[in-house]
Amino acid sequence: MQELGDILKRVAAIKSPGRTGTGLSGTDSAGPGGGGNDCPRCGGLGWYTFDVPVGSPEFGKVIHCDCQKERVEEERFARLLRYSNLGTLSRYTFESLDPNGKTDDPEGKRQFTDAAAKAREYADGPKGWLVLVGPHGSGKTHLAAAIANRRIQRGNVALFIHVSDLMDHLRASFAPNSEIAYTELFEQVRNTPFMVLDGLGGQTTSPWALEKLQQIVNHRSNAELPTVLTTTKEPQELDPYIASRLTGESCAVVRLPGQTRRTAHGLGRVPPQMVQRMTLESFDVRGNNPTAQQRASLEHALGAARNYAADPDGWLTLFGGTGVGKTHLAVAIAGEQLKRGKRVFLAFVPELLDYLRYTYSPQSTITYDRLFDEVKNAELLVLDDLGQEHTSPWAYEKLYQIVVYRHNARLPTVVTTMVDFTEEAGPIGSRVQDPSVGQLVRMDAPDYRNKNRGAQRARGTARRT
Repeated sequence: MQELGDILKRVAAIKSPGRTGTGLSGTDSAGPGGGGNDCPRCGGLGWYTFDVPVGSPEFGKVIHCDCQKERVEEERFARLLRYSNLGTLSRYTFESLDPNGKTDDPEGKRQFTDAAAKAREYADGPKGWLVLVGPHGSGKTHLAAAIANRRIQRGNVALFIHVSDLMDHLRASFAPNSEIAYTELFEQVRNTPFMVLDGLGGQTTSPWALEKLQQIVNHRSNAELPTVLTTTKEPQELDPYIASRLTGESCAVVRLPGQTRRTAHGLGRVPPQMVQRMTLESFDVRGNNPTAQQRASLEHALGAARNYAADPDGWLTLFGGTGVGKTHLAVAIAGEQLKRGKRVFLAFVPELLDYLRYTYSPQSTITYDRLFDEVKNAELLVLDDLGQEHTSPWAYEKLYQIVVYRHNARLPTVVTTMVDFTEEAGPIGSRVQDPSVGQLVRMDAPDYRNKNRGAQRARGTARRT
């Protein structure tokens, strides 16, 4: 590991062209006998003069050769790359990036593609801060390193460092044999023109280390110095002081998908096979030999689903018996939104409550607050089978909080339920049936899954006629 003090001293040299030590005269080491530069124009001198008579305006005028300019730029790039502390991460570029990320999930691919696009945009003109959030192995470090490499390719200073390494360098500066004083090192770190802090929140949070990190973050925030941070934690899960600097218009938070315990269990994810199978086009209003009135209810439900999918506003609640197609229409709406790049959270309500309970376990890889916030603020939330959960006081309270929050904010929400909320009182029921926020659609038809029952009904109808 290079000493950070040495790196930053060389960064300072880059920022002062007069101190680079690269001459533009014939005595440069790249001249004849000094480095094999056989430029036909200057012969390796790095400069040339015009062969004109005395008195000409061009007489004696020294012209810097293009080959010298190219060599200076190459050397500058090499120094920038060395001083960036990227090391082997110099191979992490946007060109070497897998455009789909590391997931086979279509929604995850879309999310990663969006994150990569935002990273490229930031690299082209860094303003404010960029926070990359995602689990281990989601590609945060690759994107952060690609941004730093892009800055270097364009001749800009960039410093990449893992937060734990930064703390180690700062501690080492107190040693008697340190070549750079702590004060000098700390000031250089705080004022580096462009910095990537990798692994925020994963370091050992001793009081001293946390205080130094807070000071660095606060200074760079106040000075509006472009900074990229990567973390496995949501901003609100970080130290409150640091988290407060990661809000506002000058700081963009970009989330990357990954294989967390939540996605491994399928919670929140819309299974691709369901999206392919359950579409608006494949919904059969003929059902399972329904009566004319029952078919009309299916047609009405399909029309309501089409309208909602085209413009999700407020709530849509589909209620009816088992097997009437409620989940089919809810998934079809979710599929339409996924095509448009929206983030959808699909939750089978009993499973959601079970997982919220699990988050209190020490083995959980996701905190209760993080999951609960994700459910509350989903761009489109699908609550499947509301009313079939165990109605303990705790479960009812959690559902009530989700329902109230999304009802007050008019956030797009699709509910499927066997509960007839037109006759159901209570805090949740009153919000579900609120006509100013959403639509309540009854689906009254035979069970799609019980073909025998439908066939018997058809035969009975035929005998009666």
